[in-house]
Amino acid sequence: MSTLAFSLIVTSAVMHALWNLLVKRCRHKTVFIWWMFVASSTLFTLTLPFVPERFTWPTAHTLLMASIGASCFVLYHLLNGRAYRSGDLSVVYPLTQTSIIYVPIWGMSLLGERLTPLGVGGILLVILGTYSVQLQRLSLADMLRPFRDLRNQSVRASLAAGFIYSIGSIAEKDGVKQCPPVYFTYFLVMMMLLLMSLNLCRARYRQLIPAEFRENWRLILCSGPIMMASFLTFRYGLNMAPVSYAVPVRQVSIMVGVLIGILFLGESFGKIRIMSALFILCGAILIRLG
Repeated sequence: MSTLAFSLIVTSAVMHALWNLLVKRCRHKTVFIWWMFVASSTLFTLTLPFVPERFTWPTAHTLLMASIGASCFVLYHLLNGRAYRSGDLSVVYPLTQTSIIYVPIWGMSLLGERLTPLGVGGILLVILGTYSVQLQRLSLADMLRPFRDLRNQSVRASLAAGFIYSIGSIAEKDGVKQCPPVYFTYFLVMMMLLLMSLNLCRARYRQLIPAEFRENWRLILCSGPIMMASFLTFRYGLNMAPVSYAVPVRQVSIMVGVLIGILFLGESFGKIRIMSALFILCGAILIRLG
């Protein structure tokens, strides 16, 4: 992976961790995320005329990939929410991160990507760090605990979320190869906003939408450029690097999130969280070298 691609994806990971911090501080998370997309898409639309890359109308293939990516990422968030309603964090979180197991498989089998031994070692370290960050103990029994009850609804929803996310990642990798990343990202963001808007049309959200803006309008306005930067830097990095490497490297956002939690939110810095963050960091370095 080139230095530029690595730098872009790490920057995206930091921005991703920052906008997740904003989500943590709000009350109604589904509504707040919708407002974040409104803010970022508005900013995106206003800056689009100043983009130096020549605008080209999207082909049917580009729109199809953007539609698949948007549908997958929105469905991922919905499945995540369903899993967390009845499941414990230490069970749900590791299972939703299984997407980074599938992505290299799809990358090699569908996109013809080739991985070096160093790169494969880095991916495995990132998988270990990502999976273990919310576990109570770093033991074989605890590592297998999330898989013990596959009949449980939260377990099935978590596994489905991870699988769906991996499909979305492959779709956007194919999309940025066919269309300039800035325009593909714009189509993707607008489609995600449309799908989330349809979800918020339900009666229970009507009073929450204006109330959330009145309460957190400063955070919403701050979220626009942060989310836009996160989206753009990742898609530009994705255009330069194999998706099998790009998605694992973006898990650096977990390490950034751990540091933010420790330094600014007063969260516990358990040994497992620190060790998991180090696994992710070492894995990212190996991927960069590979």
